[in-house]
Amino acid sequence: MKLTLDTHTIDACRRDARHIADAIKTELDPYSTVSVERTVLRMLGIDGVDAFDVPYVNVLVDHVKTHGDLRFGIAHHMAWAIARTTKTPQTIAKRVAEGAMSLGDYFEPTTPDYTVLTPFINQSFARIRTQRQHRETVLENHPAPSPEKYVIVATGNIHEDIDQALSAAARGADIIAVIRTTGQSLLDYVPYGATTEGFGGTYATQENFRLMREALDGYQRHHGRYVKLVNYASGLCMPEIAALGALERLDMMLNDSLYGIIFRDINMKRTLIDQAFSRVISGYAGITINTGEDNYLTTTDAFEHAHTVIASQFINERFAEHARMPATLMGLGHAYEIDPSVDNSFLYEIAQAQLSRQLFPDAPLKYMPPTKHMTGDIFKGTVQNALFNIACVTTKQQIHLLGMPTEAIHTPFMSDRALALANADYIYKAFKAFADSVDIKPGSLIEKRAHAVLDNARTLLDDIREEGLFVTLKKGTFAGVSRGENDGKGLGGVFKKHPLYTNPIMERMLAACEEDAS
Repeated sequence: MKLTLDTHTIDACRRDARHIADAIKTELDPYSTVSVERTVLRMLGIDGVDAFDVPYVNVLVDHVKTHGDLRFGIAHHMAWAIARTTKTPQTIAKRVAEGAMSLGDYFEPTTPDYTVLTPFINQSFARIRTQRQHRETVLENHPAPSPEKYVIVATGNIHEDIDQALSAAARGADIIAVIRTTGQSLLDYVPYGATTEGFGGTYATQENFRLMREALDGYQRHHGRYVKLVNYASGLCMPEIAALGALERLDMMLNDSLYGIIFRDINMKRTLIDQAFSRVISGYAGITINTGEDNYLTTTDAFEHAHTVIASQFINERFAEHARMPATLMGLGHAYEIDPSVDNSFLYEIAQAQLSRQLFPDAPLKYMPPTKHMTGDIFKGTVQNALFNIACVTTKQQIHLLGMPTEAIHTPFMSDRALALANADYIYKAFKAFADSVDIKPGSLIEKRAHAVLDNARTLLDDIREEGLFVTLKKGTFAGVSRGENDGKGLGGVFKKHPLYTNPIMERMLAACEEDAS
């Protein structure tokens, strides 16, 4: 099953997306953020919290803002302190938190010997490499199916999440996503330790990552099937959470360029700078990112604004390329969200899904289920999810987030997941060879719709190239939500780099990704 698409239009879309993303990179490269600097500290091995439960990485960055010069970068200050005291980064963090040491006493506005950081960086890099190699070895011996069945757990208690995740795995789930507690994306720190009191989800912490990964690895040892783990590298701690996920072998991270700007009112400069580093980390760790274009269709009409999803996918692709991320890790997002009362709604959905599949043939696309038009009628909802499942397998999507029959009623029970998994299994078997047995008729409604969406995406990308992405976001082009360049949360955490600024973690990861690509 194949659409006939105009290659010149596709090439023009990619040229415009390249121009848009490259312009943003040029504008923001001179800046860093407090979350980027905290991530550098975590990659130096700093962990834990002070007597007031403030993470040491926050303590150090805040300390340098007052007693040093953060424009030089946190690595600059740590290199001078380590060289002059011979203490480890963890010891320095504890002493600063206790008030027994000031990094300002060791700061010099000249380039330090960064090799003093190498042993500590090596330890983190070795751990991430080991985690990546383990994943690749297991999946080579036990390849993931396609599509992969993706379900969520969201109890608020990591121990209950584990029970629910293992239940879903036993029913055939291939991917478990642990939903974050409400509002965590707006916290400018990462909570510490195992947590049991989240609301609408569970706190994303390194210990919670470790516990869930350990449980799913136990399932794999007993059943010979690797179950992937997902969390959210988004919000004000985007690169930090990406680093923690890399250290604990998460397999996927929700990591969109624009979601936090549009739906969480996080400042666009802060988001895009943090996003760039977080994707470098994910690329180095072999973590598949999931982008969030599907969310645009929850606040605007999916028929009228389908082209905004395609345009955003092209832009997200280019941002991922900046991070040296291969297409095989780009889980670009889209969704089944057209109003079911529209005539031929299923054909329009097929057109959109097939268009995304052909535009990004090597990407493990993430396909989201109907949510906006789920009403609480579980019988109709089951039919909507079945049609979504048919669209998924027919257009050969790879990451298939299963729709729940109780969507719009409550957070899924284990029984709801079991029903959703059974629905998907039935459709997979019934439509297994369907796509290879039919053709899309030239001039058909499906093909005309795909052409129209692509043409509109091309026009939109051309407009964004002329105006700039920041102006486009101000106009509310994506999701109908307007955001200003200097508005939103987290702008105070953005700062301009000094000419001597260095981020040794990012530089080394980019070099390694380039070497892998060659």
